[in-house]
Amino acid sequence: MSIDFNHTIVWSRDRAVSAAFLAEMLGLPAPGEFGPFRVVATDNGVNVDFADKQGEISTQHYAFLVGEPEFDEILGRIREKGLSYWADPAQRKEGEINTRDDGRGLYFKDLNGHLLEIITRPYGSGGQRP
Repeated sequence: MSIDFNHTIVWSRDRAVSAAFLAEMLGLPAPGEFGPFRVVATDNGVNVDFADKQGEISTQHYAFLVGEPEFDEILGRIREKGLSYWADPAQRKEGEINTRDDGRGLYFKDLNGHLLEIITRPYGSGGQRP
């Protein structure tokens, strides 16, 4: 059996709202429900499971590999919503896009402060998409 990444849990103030935000921003189908989770399914079979959490939420980083057309669509939604975005995870290059590995990438925050990243080429790929 191979080893594949299957899912992660994202803590949120409101799991339904947070899951809907991610699905909308990435252009994915509406979230489903599984037990206490609202689930956003990605095209490669990895699920992002949102769960409610009281108290402090430690922010995390979640990166998504997207195609060039999807990158443009997501960037359009980010701009349409007036969200800030950065070329770097330290959030010093606001309103910029990075061009690592001959692709494009950017970072933006979700409703709970998690740092979301979209990239069109995997890091270290030298411009080669898998």
